Amino acid sequence: MRVLVTGGAGFIGSALANHLVRAGHEVRVIDNLTAGDPDRLDPAVLFTRGDVADIPKLWTLLQDVSCVYHLAARVSVPQSMKYPRDYNHVNVGGTVSVMEAMRDAGVERVVLASSGAVYGNQMENPLVEEMTPDPDSPYAVSKFAAETYVRTIGTLWGIETVSLRIFNAYGPGQQLPASHAPVVPRFLKAALSNASLVVFGDGNQTRDFVYIDDVVDALIAAAAAPDVDRQVINVGSGTGTSINGLIAAIGETVGKHLEPIYNQGQSGGVGRMCADLTRARSLLGFKPQTGLMEGLQRIIEEDSRFTLEV
Repeated sequence: MRVLVTGGAGFIGSALANHLVRAGHEVRVIDNLTAGDPDRLDPAVLFTRGDVADIPKLWTLLQDVSCVYHLAARVSVPQSMKYPRDYNHVNVGGTVSVMEAMRDAGVERVVLASSGAVYGNQMENPLVEEMTPDPDSPYAVSKFAAETYVRTIGTLWGIETVSLRIFNAYGPGQQLPASHAPVVPRFLKAALSNASLVVFGDGNQTRDFVYIDDVVDALIAAAAAPDVDRQVINVGSGTGTSINGLIAAIGETVGKHLEPIYNQGQSGGVGRMCADLTRARSLLGFKPQTGLMEGLQRIIEEDSRFTLEV
């Protein structure tokens, strides 16, 4: 199979590209390196620095490609609150550009990396795909808009489309920016360096933490599965873990008793997030393999930034 991965030098994109190329596929990656790092990629991956708004460059990269994994996006919820126009431009406009270029190049299928964030605050959990999305941030709005564009344009132009609503992905190699870092590497780093663990809200809010290898398995399955055209599919662990529970798991992993600081003056986000995986099991044969404790341990073992002191 010959594929293009947009945003392929990022956390999920690089893990996917490396897995595919090691399985013998030809993998092309485009990334503007706003957040990506080409050093993550296997040397056999064909890397191009560029932007998904550059349609002529996409035309070149899409020749003889059978599937596009569209992962290029801005992904910080807090940052999207400050810069909604940028998130609309990249996450929505970039998606439309990719779809136009695919139409022109005759590519048959696209797998979009969407987000569980599109659900917002729902009354019931676990979250099922039939629920009406209620996005509560510009990031979530941009992902829902991208899903809608992909499905609509796919219908108009005969492109098979699959949108995967990925929940809280984590694992070795996840970016740890100075501001708005994802919660798992941020808390793990704080625990190992004896820094403060600041929790927004009371810590009882739940999230669905899904290990990177499981996310890659779902993405790969979505490219080849039959009867998935126009589908939206959850990708998570199927388990809701409270932020307090995450801290306890990290404490057990690093062998420390952790005492978080609670900032009740700032919202901790939606109350509950847990993916229903019925559709993923049925259509993709998806079954998560790595639980939270094992995933945290693998980060310690495989990511040099989180080495335990002996």
